Amino acid sequence: MRTNKYASSQITLHWLTFLLVVVAYYTMEFRGFAQRGSTLGFTLIITHFSAGTTVLVLMLLRLVQRLRHRTPAIEPKPPAWQTGMAHLTHLAIYLLFIILPVLGLSSRYLRGRDWWLFGIQMPVASEPNFELVDSLVSWHETLATAGYWLIGLHAAAALFHHYVMKDNVLLRMMPSKRKG
Repeated sequence: MRTNKYASSQITLHWLTFLLVVVAYYTMEFRGFAQRGSTLGFTLIITHFSAGTTVLVLMLLRLVQRLRHRTPAIEPKPPAWQTGMAHLTHLAIYLLFIILPVLGLSSRYLRGRDWWLFGIQMPVASEPNFELVDSLVSWHETLATAGYWLIGLHAAAALFHHYVMKDNVLLRMMPSKRKG
């Protein structure tokens, strides 16, 4: 049993979440290049909703995995303040990528207009609540922007630990090399 790395299920969920977050951000950043009402625009929006929903599911699964598996030790052990900052950053990441999809899905439902996940039409509220929708969308956009900073901080910290601190922080989450 490996004690210096996260469980393979945790590593897989981490990198799959990363890829889907990239897809979710990419589809929203590039939607402006699609003509309004076009097939491309429609595809980008459905892809954004579907990737975001999958991120929500994966984050919940990651929470379960976090409870099931021990966190491998950092070697050499970092100062307590770094450990505290890491815990705070991870808490913010988990909250962000659970709250963002909930806000997005809620705004779509409450809008009262047709919308799709994975190409499947979803239910809508019988009475739209545009005031609440506007508030949810505003929070969704604000938090998504904050997500860029949080992701950047997380990646920079991992690289700092790997190249400056020369500890195993990054290596604990890297997929294993196949033997043979």
